[in-house]
Amino acid sequence: MQLFVLPYPVIDPVAIEFGPVAIRWYGLAYMAGILCGWLYARRLVSRADLWAGKPPMTVSQADDFLLWITLGIVLGGRLGFVLFYEPSFFWQHPEEIPAVWNGGMAFHGGLLGVAIAVYIFSRVKGINPLSLGDIASAATPFGLFFGRIANFINSEVVGRATDVPWAMVFPGTDGQPRHPSQLYEGALEGVVLFIILRIATHYFHALTRPGTVFGLFLVFYGIFRSSLEFVREPHPDHPMDIGFLTPGIAYSIPMILIGAWLIWRARQKPALGA
Repeated sequence: MQLFVLPYPVIDPVAIEFGPVAIRWYGLAYMAGILCGWLYARRLVSRADLWAGKPPMTVSQADDFLLWITLGIVLGGRLGFVLFYEPSFFWQHPEEIPAVWNGGMAFHGGLLGVAIAVYIFSRVKGINPLSLGDIASAATPFGLFFGRIANFINSEVVGRATDVPWAMVFPGTDGQPRHPSQLYEGALEGVVLFIILRIATHYFHALTRPGTVFGLFLVFYGIFRSSLEFVREPHPDHPMDIGFLTPGIAYSIPMILIGAWLIWRARQKPALGA
């Protein structure tokens, strides 16, 4: 018998309400992540010393890219959730597909959406796509952090049942104390990953080797996500829930391999300004 369970801090998913208009924490979290990421990206491209010379894009171009990356995150994240996690439900209820305010965004889908936005924008503007990918990757942990906090507020993607002292009983579950896995993910995917990439960009001059920061992001996100799948409740009836394999692990393995290849590739070429 478990002697102690942390109380779940029930928070109304609606942050602000004006008559029929309701602003949810979920939407505010995405806005905060995109805003902070954009401001950080502007800072990176304004620092010529981080690039050993001229940055690959201007601050004005970073501002223009904001719309592109927002569309990539929202469209990719939602379509990824629909296709990777709940295809049967949305096939029966297609009217629910646009309802992103109810939760249901897939990181791996959002990653694909952002990758497409990076590629197209870089080609249109004549920017090195790997350098733009590095900038986007360095700024992404902000969105991951706020997104996981929104998952916690919405009581979604909960952890597995456990008897650890900090377990919580989440609304809408079976009443068992569970890992607050959303907070674990926010800490690792948001805070720790940001610190790793910050050290790489500001102390090891990773931005001078295009593709390095992008590769580091893919590798460490994949490792963090895969390790936390063991404390996160498996997705019900998903065909990839086989033994230790979960959708999160299955989708993260290619990320780790591609990230390692990008880092290796970047190390084979001379650094910018060399």
